[in-house]
This record gives sequence, C-alpha cells and structure tokens, in this order.
Amino acid sequence: MASLSSFFLFCMLSFLIGIAHAQLSSDFYASSCPNAISTIQTAVNSAVAQESRMGASLLRLHFHDCFVLGCDASILLNDTDSFTGEKTAGGNINSVRGYEVIDTIKSQVESLCPGVVSCADIVAVAARDSVVALGGPTWTVQLGRRDSTTASLSTANSDLPPPTSDLSSLINLFSNKGFTTQEMVALSGTHTIGKARCTNFRDRIYNETNINATFATSKQGICPSDGGDDNLSDLDESTNVFDNVYFTNLIEQKGLLHSDQQLYNGGSTDSIVESYSSDSSAFFTDVANAMIKMGNLSPLTGTDGEIRTNCWKVNG
Repeated sequence: MASLSSFFLFCMLSFLIGIAHAQLSSDFYASSCPNAISTIQTAVNSAVAQESRMGASLLRLHFHDCFVLGCDASILLNDTDSFTGEKTAGGNINSVRGYEVIDTIKSQVESLCPGVVSCADIVAVAARDSVVALGGPTWTVQLGRRDSTTASLSTANSDLPPPTSDLSSLINLFSNKGFTTQEMVALSGTHTIGKARCTNFRDRIYNETNINATFATSKQGICPSDGGDDNLSDLDESTNVFDNVYFTNLIEQKGLLHSDQQLYNGGSTDSIVESYSSDSSAFFTDVANAMIKMGNLSPLTGTDGEIRTNCWKVNG
C-alpha cells in the first residue's frame, strides 16, 4: 500500500511539475538571460526612433503571429521544401514588416545567451515595447514561449481578419480565438498607429457612403482609382502616437478601412467606440489586458517546439 501511495504521489508531483513547466511567467529569463528584456527594449526604441511606423509594424507582426496557430514565431519562417511559410498569405504579403528588426534583436540576444531566448518571446516583447515607445500603455509580457518548427499558409489565409471584414465577421474571427466583442474593439484600436496600402482602402474611399466626404476626397489624392496600390495613408489622424484618436475618427466617419468603420456603423459596437473615444484610460487598460490575452494564445512551452538560432529557419 505504501508503495502504491508513493507511486500516486510521484505521478501527482510529476503532473504538477509539468503544469508549472508549461506555464508562461514574467521572470522566465531572470536567471538564464537577465539582460534579454532590456536588450530588446533598447533595440525597439532605436528602430522606432529611426522610423515611427516600425512600432506599428512590430505590433502587427505579433498579432499576425498569434492569430495563426498561436504565438510561436511561425510567421517568421521562410518557405522550405517541406512547408510553405506564412509570409505570402493574403494578410501578410507586401504588408507585414519588421522581420529585419527581429533578426537584429535575435542576433544581439544570441550573443548574450546562445540558445535561450525564443523568437516568439522576442516578437511579444517587441510589440509591447513598440506601443510604449509611441506613447501607449505598458503591460507585463508573460515569457517562456518556444518556437514552432513549421508554419501554415492556409491557416494564415483563413484566420487573419481581412480589411474588407464586416462587423459580424470581425466578431466571429476574434471569438474563434477566445476574445469578447469588447476585446476585439480594443485590439482594433491599435490601428491608432501605422499605415495602410491604397489597395486595402480604395473601394471604401470611392464606393462607400458611410464616409466623411472631405476625408474621402483627401484620401483619393493619395490613392487613385487605378494604380498606386502601394501608396500609403495613415490609419488615423495621429498615426505616430498611440492614443484614442482612432475612435474619434470612427465617430466622424473617417475610418480608413472598411473593417475600421464597421465598428461604428449603427451596430452593436457603437457604444464601445463612443466610450473609448471619450476615455483614453479605459481604452489603454482594455487594450493592454487584451494584448496579454493575445500573447497567451496557444504558446509552445516545455519541450514542445525549439529555440531557433535564426528566426527565419528551423534548427538543423
């Protein structure tokens, strides 16, 4: 009986250790690479100082990583003979940026602590530091993610919300990842920074009616009805600052993307937009909490995945 009890105790302890090992923690690198987080922050601050748009790009890189099979840095992988990566997905190609910044950070961290800090964690921390660098809220990034050894082009094409999404599609796509409608609106508010390509807002500024006429005309000067697909426009009127102007713009029918204006178009999210437009602290609190939740989407932990040496390819 004693040996049986000892066996059950051993199994229970092993189970609990396994759970603990699989959990993310804010101090994951405190002993193994104590300067990792400050190194990432310094590099992000430098990149954003050189080009403020890079802050939005690094934030978007994290979002587009986490929404496809979880926060596992799969978005960084180049195509191989065994799989097609996610870089050429509809929502990523000619759009997602910042790969070279992540590569630079990875090189710096590898020189400090070889084989310790994952690319997935670098992407997560860089997203937070980018928001802070542009005047937005901070949050505690949970750490301990590991890197995937594969990627999924098909999942990237199916799970990333396109700029043509209607409100019901946005609610469903975010709900599929465990987010409430309010969290979806808060995360959409990260469009307070960054730019969009003409090809993604042309139909809105020429064909939609729920748009401020002066605003539409000004954007038509940037984005012709034919050609100029890669011409860029700010996503809101203070695109270099992380604030709540995005929501004020929506109330004024100045949402650049169709999916943006859907949040304020006589639907169920109008009241949330109005609340955030008048209370930036509420928006900051909610978006920070939603970012923590997004960072916890299906991470690889423990012995799953690997710690890539180069973020753009699997080891070996």
